[in-house]
Amino acid sequence: MTPPLQPASVDELRAAVLSAPRVLAVGAGTKPRLAVVEAVKISTARLRGIIEYEPDEFTFTALAGTPVREIAGALAERGQYLPFDPPLLDAGATIGGTVAAGLNGPGRMRYGGLRDFILAVRFVDGSGRLLRAGGKVVKNAAGFDLPKFFVGSLGRFGVLAEITFKVFPRPGARRTLEFSVADDAAVASGLMELAASRWEPDAIDARPLEHKVYLRLAAPEGAIGEICRDALARRPGRQMPEDEAAGFWTDQCEFRWAHPDGVWLKIASTPARIPEVAGLAQRLPGTRVHVSAGGNLVLLSLPDAGAIATVTDGLCALGLPALTLRGDAPLRPGAPPLPAIAAAVKAALDPDHRFPAYT
Repeated sequence: MTPPLQPASVDELRAAVLSAPRVLAVGAGTKPRLAVVEAVKISTARLRGIIEYEPDEFTFTALAGTPVREIAGALAERGQYLPFDPPLLDAGATIGGTVAAGLNGPGRMRYGGLRDFILAVRFVDGSGRLLRAGGKVVKNAAGFDLPKFFVGSLGRFGVLAEITFKVFPRPGARRTLEFSVADDAAVASGLMELAASRWEPDAIDARPLEHKVYLRLAAPEGAIGEICRDALARRPGRQMPEDEAAGFWTDQCEFRWAHPDGVWLKIASTPARIPEVAGLAQRLPGTRVHVSAGGNLVLLSLPDAGAIATVTDGLCALGLPALTLRGDAPLRPGAPPLPAIAAAVKAALDPDHRFPAYT
């Protein structure tokens, strides 16, 4: 296997893009299925570091190969964070790879996803041009919002060089409540009822095969206790000890609940469809399911690829698109064709088809 190119500057990145007829950027390899294509790989490992951080403006700019954990550490020193809870920090995920995968964590439920926090990108397109899109201030709304097209683009529009995000202040305190429910239908109704509650949940996740729903609350230290008491008075459950809660959310974001050598799927869903997805999983021995983002994201873990045809057929029947993050499976099981507007952006930025197609 040919080792990836490792540009150390933007000029070297441009040269790398033009060095072969088919190229693809790769980060830390935490979601390896996304890079399984016939192309010369361009590693962003040497394009690393926070270029600019304005705590008073709640924005930062970092090179694409910067580990998200490094960014999270710098933000934490100033009491700030990325509210969408980017996954796989401990595994080494980079900020560019996180954008390309479009993968969010539990905080997406309340605050919006990665695409709601990205402000600007600087990238090399298929013709080798170094382009900038967006602005480095929060209130810049002029022009076509091209940066959002890079979220979940899998490197098909261009190679990211640097990215600008807005950030939020960290909440004063967090608590997690665990609720046991009767069945899959109760998981779905619990997700919807908690999302509509007056407590403004910080996150709502679930393990439907275990009939568990998890509510994360965030508030000032002086108010969090009363909010928890009110929530537990209205719905029987328990408050998880803080160390147990921290471990639960970390394990979720790091996929420690999943089969490490199996197939990982990210599925777009709605809370009402959770029983159907759970029913599909229950027909497949060893399948694990974690529901995040209030029921809008289902993470499916198969022990191996043996049942992937059944999963693909089931997702197509349900009309739910998926993305394979790890394992020997189709990249986009059940996914619809590329939208016309995305195809037009692809044609404009990559007229020579230097980057892989959406397959």
